[in-house]
Amino acid sequence: MSAPVTRQTFDEVMVPNYAPAAFVPVKGEGSRLWDQQGKEYIDFASGIAVTSLGHLHPELTRVLHEQVDRLWHLSNTFTNEPALRLARRLTETTFAEKVFFCNSGAEANEAALKLARRYAFDHFGGSKTGIVSCKQAFHGRTLFTVSVGGQPKYTEGFAPLPGDLNHIEFNNLEAAEAAINAGTCAVIVEPVQGEGGVLPATKAYLQKLRELCDKHNALLIFDEVQIGVGRSGALYAYQAYGVTPDILTSAKALGNGFPVAAMLTSNKVAASFVVGTHGSTYGGNPMACVVADKVLELIDTPEVLAGVQQRHELIKAGLARINAKYGIFKEVRGMGLLMGAELQGEFVNKAKDIVNAATRHGLLVLVAGTNVLRIVPSLIIAEADVQEGLARLEAAVAELVAANAKQAQPA
Repeated sequence: MSAPVTRQTFDEVMVPNYAPAAFVPVKGEGSRLWDQQGKEYIDFASGIAVTSLGHLHPELTRVLHEQVDRLWHLSNTFTNEPALRLARRLTETTFAEKVFFCNSGAEANEAALKLARRYAFDHFGGSKTGIVSCKQAFHGRTLFTVSVGGQPKYTEGFAPLPGDLNHIEFNNLEAAEAAINAGTCAVIVEPVQGEGGVLPATKAYLQKLRELCDKHNALLIFDEVQIGVGRSGALYAYQAYGVTPDILTSAKALGNGFPVAAMLTSNKVAASFVVGTHGSTYGGNPMACVVADKVLELIDTPEVLAGVQQRHELIKAGLARINAKYGIFKEVRGMGLLMGAELQGEFVNKAKDIVNAATRHGLLVLVAGTNVLRIVPSLIIAEADVQEGLARLEAAVAELVAANAKQAQPA
């Protein structure tokens, strides 16, 4: 029998690149989790916008169990039925005509960036290699994607970095006009910046990027790893904005926790990925694809997508009530159920303190940088769980306000 494991085991055996919470979750159901000691938590984090249908969804559990008894893995010298069904669903519900499967958002973005450079090489020669992205963007942790992302804290110490990259200010039309030119092969953008502070793009900005890419024969890449698969209130955010990219990346919620990702594109662009140019050992895994196919089926309904905006309004109203009492939020922003609350006053840059206090009160919530509280619950979270989660958040805020007031009192 194996020895028991605890949070201390992490420090003993794991590489220290993470700093996980002091408790270990062991069970989830819907929008609630329980740790090793049996304490219950409301989940406003969803595994960083992953479990968009909650934990232990019965339909996802069912299809995964059925696939487990059929086929686990094939190399990509073969294809498989779940991958083909998933690809067909994605092409039928989006602009895309071709799909590439991999395992994570970083891999999907890596594939998208490689494809963009290969497409430019095939059609315009070897000098059209520039990639334009945004400051404070986040596109993954591979050396290529972390370099394209506009946050120097993630690249420090990993030089030399891939070159011909240009980072511009998000939502700045003039900066885009100045940066995108004949040497640009691709522009990559998150319709809503997640890690950068939960900042939605303006429609005018995305339209300008589309216009400039068309003008300069560059490809427009939408990174929808976090906002995609229903979180915006549309199946993909580009549909809500009315701006169609050349390449779109999808991961996180696509598998509701089972590792799967996809890069979507057109026939014309996909043609540059000929046999041998790119690959993924586990990409298109039958178990991952059968889950993702069911995720899309369940989320892409009028009821679920309309429910996203209803829950957005419910949470926004709850945050407004908390703010009316404590005045801690400068702004609440976001799109659908990717929401951010920027802090002000005595709470500036103390988002992590709120997260820690919320945990003590039985609520899981995230940060986006040091000054934004990020809220990304399940798309189908029950209203009762929303209200209970907001109550626990208010209790956490009240605790911190009281502690700050006590510290401010003269000795």
